[in-house]
Amino acid sequence: MFDKILSLVKENAGSAIINNNDIPNERNEEAVETTTHSIVDTLKNAVQSGNMSGVMHLFNNGSSNVSSSPLAQNMHGNLIQNLMHKFGLNSSQAGGIASSIIPSVLGKLVHKTNDPNDKSFDLSSILSHFGGANFDVSSMLNRFGLGGSGNNESSSISDSLKNIFGK
Repeated sequence: MFDKILSLVKENAGSAIINNNDIPNERNEEAVETTTHSIVDTLKNAVQSGNMSGVMHLFNNGSSNVSSSPLAQNMHGNLIQNLMHKFGLNSSQAGGIASSIIPSVLGKLVHKTNDPNDKSFDLSSILSHFGGANFDVSSMLNRFGLGGSGNNESSSISDSLKNIFGK
């Protein structure tokens, strides 16, 4: 999954990273990887902590509305902090990079995930990858009415995930 998201970041890194004078050319690859880690780590933390409503908000609101997602805002903030720490950028420089790349990468990720003709990403694979070995994807999708069984149990997603992960 990391490699797929890394490819998306590379495809969208042009003006935000590659052609940005604030990032030295010899560190472009590192900046792309830092961006990818910010996205991946935020998604992983959301799934593993039981923030399924945040994940579903990101993937269900369409590719043009990703910036309104709390997860996207978390990724944005995480990337700013990582860029400031690793590259010595000020908050304005790092914020400009994050504001340029996070919405475009997430927009494409959401679009690809929701496009039935594009098999490069699917929500089930994303959830199972970030959820770990004990994560029951079909149960979670059913709870959101996305699994096909129409199972809309009343218990909360957070409670279910706490049971799955033993937290």
